Amino acid sequence: MQPHHHILAWLRSDGRHFQIIAQISFLLYGILLLDWDADWQNYLAIFSGVVVAQGLAIRFAGYPMHSLKSALITGLGLSLLMKANEPMLYLFAALLAIGMKLLTKVNGKHLWNPANFGIVVAAILSGEAWISPGQWGSSALIMFIVGTAGLAVLSNIKRLETGATFLITYAALEYARTILYLGWEHDVLLQKLGSGSLWLFSFFMITDPMTTPNHRKLRMLWAMVVGILSFYFANFHFVNGAPFWVLFFLTPLTPLLDHFTPRIASFAWKKTNTTENHIQQSSI
Repeated sequence: MQPHHHILAWLRSDGRHFQIIAQISFLLYGILLLDWDADWQNYLAIFSGVVVAQGLAIRFAGYPMHSLKSALITGLGLSLLMKANEPMLYLFAALLAIGMKLLTKVNGKHLWNPANFGIVVAAILSGEAWISPGQWGSSALIMFIVGTAGLAVLSNIKRLETGATFLITYAALEYARTILYLGWEHDVLLQKLGSGSLWLFSFFMITDPMTTPNHRKLRMLWAMVVGILSFYFANFHFVNGAPFWVLFFLTPLTPLLDHFTPRIASFAWKKTNTTENHIQQSSI
């Protein structure tokens, strides 16, 4: 087998591999090309927090070593979307995110997306942390990069329809209000929809298989509701990062939705045999 076949097989063996590579690329893009004010103390606080917390879970609670990949994804999500006034708040958000993942689990699924939980709770409790859509700017290049990488990730973890449904719902409502109702120029619409944080949310957060309904049609309906509520709070209550707040309050409903829908096999990141998948799903 050729070396590139080995690499491709490794990438496809676990959907998290695509996601980690994509998110690292976005972080480097922001630092190197968008001139982010990258304070390495903040990144050190985030990644030391998620790695140490997950490492303790591996050592004392029997979590598998590959769960470090999920912790790394959480750390990258915090790095890409959160802003705060001091490193300790980044560490606090990282510990909140991993702690939630370890302590709140129903039928093998989390009640919140870890990065979403860390950012929102840190913002609520401190008042000095926030979701940062502005740091990404607004450009077609951002949409292309995030969209393309997102499609690769979601195609591998079978959650493409969730992100697409949210994005189409949100964009359609923005189009109806901005262009058809208010009569503004298309540039205004593109600025609203060109935020990198919106695209990251659409392809990497709302699609989290550990916090979305198991049933495909229900996931699409759920994503549509998130899109409608996000549009409403963003435009009529001027909530910064509205999709992140809406997701925070809706994801705890996922176990209830799964309970009243037909039984579907639980999602497992790693592609292994059925028995091992069940064990991994129960421990990530």
